[in-house]
Amino acid sequence: MARLIRESFAVVEPKADELAQYFYGALFVVAPDCRDLFPISMATQRSRLLRALVYVVQMVDRPDELVTFLGQLGRDHRKFAVVARHYDAVGTALLAALKRFLKEKWTPEVESAWSRAYSIIAKTMREAAQAETGPASWSATVIEHKKFTRDVALVKVRTEGLLPYRAGGYVSVEVPQRPRLWRYLSPANAPRGDGELTFHVRTVPGGWVSGAIVNHTKPGDVWRLGPSMGALNVRPSTTKKRLLMIAGGTGVTPLLAILDDLQRWKRNPPVHLFFGGRKPEDLYVLEELRRLTATSKWLTVTPVTEEGALSGGDRGTLAHAVTQRGAWKNHDVLVSGSPPMIQATIAKLLTKGVDLERISYDPFTLD
Repeated sequence: MARLIRESFAVVEPKADELAQYFYGALFVVAPDCRDLFPISMATQRSRLLRALVYVVQMVDRPDELVTFLGQLGRDHRKFAVVARHYDAVGTALLAALKRFLKEKWTPEVESAWSRAYSIIAKTMREAAQAETGPASWSATVIEHKKFTRDVALVKVRTEGLLPYRAGGYVSVEVPQRPRLWRYLSPANAPRGDGELTFHVRTVPGGWVSGAIVNHTKPGDVWRLGPSMGALNVRPSTTKKRLLMIAGGTGVTPLLAILDDLQRWKRNPPVHLFFGGRKPEDLYVLEELRRLTATSKWLTVTPVTEEGALSGGDRGTLAHAVTQRGAWKNHDVLVSGSPPMIQATIAKLLTKGVDLERISYDPFTLD
């Protein structure tokens, strides 16, 4: 099944945008009421579908990780009031889209593989959603908004009721300026008893939500947050393992939460964080990180810039800088940033002999 899914997806991947467009068109014909769950503009949603498909294909023969991811996805979809017939409609639309773009390569064996795979996906998501007893979403009031730079803002919110999450995770966010346009953001702080969460948001080109958050959010705004998701975390049982953290731009946010959590531990693993950006000004929390290294002897921070120089920093891409500094075979690796940066960095680490099982990343942290 894994081989057939990978091989067939490789055939349609060059036309993935068209496949996603056809999928949603078919979905809204099969289940017209699903349309109200999505924003008017579907561009980001199509991109997110493709990323989910790629992620599932990559993990199709890693069942433990896949089940964890799908369980999180199922619990997150409770906020949409998704029911069983919606899962059936998605399956019908997905198989129809694959059949259309695979053409003669849509063999009975390939159809059986995708049908079995989607049955597992839907079953796992439904069971996780049905087993969840907590809220489907949380209201959160903005209590602070300030800009680090012209295009990066800090937003602090306080949730109504504690939202359970692990440092390094992320949540889906809906803001009043852009209803139904959900985006994923990572808290920059470890869980606290007062329900406060701090987010760092960068305006991305064409980003309706990021632009609204950075430029138009104000104290008193009420956000809606989904349940915590994510693969980035460090547990006390891993304290004997060395950690390599690699962050690009605001991808440093979940790693800041992990560092915040590590400071509370009695014993810390050695941590080396590479923090990169195109220009020095992109490393907007570098001074904060340097102050942290002064009080946390277990932490080393290396800034990396593609243009311009920084004292004690490296030049080039993150992938190049990290692999030039060491082999990292005995480290657990956390990678966070844009999807292209994550892909390039992981590819470089693998060529240097780092085991894929030791690398953790999330596919949805930037939209």
